[in-house]
Amino acid sequence: MMMERRQIVDLAAQGETGPMVTLVRVEGSSYRQPGARLLLSANTPGAYAGTLSGGCLEAEVVTKALWKLRRGPVVERYSTLFDDTAEVPYGLGCGGTVDLLFEPAGTPEFDSLVRTLAATLQGDSFTILTRLPSDQAQFARAVISGCGETLFASDGFSPDEIARSLDAGQPEILGIFRERLTPPQRLIVFGAGDDTKPLVNMGALLGWTVIVVDGRAQLARPERFPAAVRVFAASPSNLESLHVTSNDAVVLMTHSYEQDREWLAALLPIAPRYFGVLGARHRSSLLVSEAALLCGLPLATCCERIFAPVGLDLGGDGPEAIALAVLAEAHARCMGRLGDSRRLSAGDVAAQIQQGGASRYLQAQCAFDGTASQALLDTASLS
Repeated sequence: MMMERRQIVDLAAQGETGPMVTLVRVEGSSYRQPGARLLLSANTPGAYAGTLSGGCLEAEVVTKALWKLRRGPVVERYSTLFDDTAEVPYGLGCGGTVDLLFEPAGTPEFDSLVRTLAATLQGDSFTILTRLPSDQAQFARAVISGCGETLFASDGFSPDEIARSLDAGQPEILGIFRERLTPPQRLIVFGAGDDTKPLVNMGALLGWTVIVVDGRAQLARPERFPAAVRVFAASPSNLESLHVTSNDAVVLMTHSYEQDREWLAALLPIAPRYFGVLGARHRSSLLVSEAALLCGLPLATCCERIFAPVGLDLGGDGPEAIALAVLAEAHARCMGRLGDSRRLSAGDVAAQIQQGGASRYLQAQCAFDGTASQALLDTASLS
C-alpha cells in the first residue's frame, strides 16, 4: 500500500487530481483491504494511480466515477459474491462485498487528505476520520496528528464527535471510517556494492524508504542507486546523523569485515526491528562475538537481535535471489508474520569460532594496495 501512496502523491503533485476513490469497508473476502485508494487523472482519460482490486473493478470505477459524483461524495457497494444464475460480477470472484467512497477533487476534505498522504512519506503519522455520506449524514473529514492535535476538521465536524470517533472501538458503527496512516517502513542498507542494487530496487518497489550507507565514497554515490531516497558516505562515528531507530529494517552487507564489525557494534544497542547480517555462518559468528565485546552486550542478546545467515531459505543463487530472500524475511518480520528463520545462537557462535579466527576475512581486505584497488573498481565500473 506504500507504493500506492507514493504513486497517488506523485500524481497529485502533477496537478492532475481527479476524483479519489477509497475502499472503506469489506465484508467477506477482498483482494484489497480498507484504506486502499485510487486517484483518477483529471487530464488523461482512463489514467489513475493506485488500485482497489485485482484490476477488474478499476475499469468500472474509472468509467463511472464522475457520474456517481454528480450529487457529491457518495458510498457505493460492489458485490463480488458468486451467483449460480449470473456471471461473476466484475470478474473478481472474491466472494465478498466492498464499499467504495467516491469524493471529488478540489474540496477542503480532498486537499487535506492529499496533504496528509504526502506528509506520511516524510515520516509523520496521522489518524484520519471520515464521516461517510448517507441519507442521514453529511460527508466530513478530520485529520489528527500523531500527538493528538486536530490539524483539519470539516465544518460541522465537532470536537465532541471527533473525540467519540477516536475513542470508539468500532467507529464504523458511527458511520465514521477511521484509519491510522504511518510512514513507510525504512530499510537502511549498509554496503554499496553491486549486489546491493537488487535489494534497494525491491525495497523501493514495496514503497519502503530505502537508504544506502557505506564508508567508501567511491561506492556510496546517488547515481548508483536511483531508487534509494538517500545515499550516504558515512562511518560508525556518523551514526547519529542517520537517526537509526528500533522501527527500522537494517541489512549489513559491506563485504568488509572491519566495516561490518564496527557497524554491527554500533547498531546492536539500537536493536532494529529487522537486522540482517550477510555472510557465511562462520564469518557472522566471528563478527557477532567481537561486536558483542565492543558494545558490551551479552552474546546471547546479540544473537537474538540479528538474522544470520540473512534471508529466508528460498534457494537460488545470485544477487537477485539473495535480495528476494532478504527482503521477504525483512517484510515478514516487519509485518509480524515471520515464522521459522535461520538464526545464530551463542552455542553456534562458539562452535564456529573453534574453526578459526577472522584472519581469512581481514586478509581479503589487504590483497591489493590502494592503486590496484582503485584500478579494479574503475575496471568494474566499465563492465
